[in-house]
Amino acid sequence: MARPAPTASPEHRILAAVRAVPCGQVASYGAIARRAGLPGRARLVARILGQNDDPALPWHRILRADGRIAFPPDAPGFAEQARRLVAEGVAVRSGRVRLPAEPEDVDAAVWGPR
Repeated sequence: MARPAPTASPEHRILAAVRAVPCGQVASYGAIARRAGLPGRARLVARILGQNDDPALPWHRILRADGRIAFPPDAPGFAEQARRLVAEGVAVRSGRVRLPAEPEDVDAAVWGPR
């Protein structure tokens, strides 16, 4: 997945990272922040997605770090996100999706705790 240009605005970088998530796949808010070059800014990703009104944006592919849909279970957004994910072939069980394993960070592999 290509990373957005680091000279673009944070919002543009986040939206580009969201658009790069392929149909039938999912990512966490944190993974999107990292792909946009904004590690630790998962809440910014959530805020930008919450304010966006582009109907073509695949917002439904972005989930919490534990794979849960961020909307409360009784909210219309919860049902809409689950419906869209299932339509793309993503298994949703009790409002949760299995997230893909993050590619290992070389720095973490070399310098992280063992």
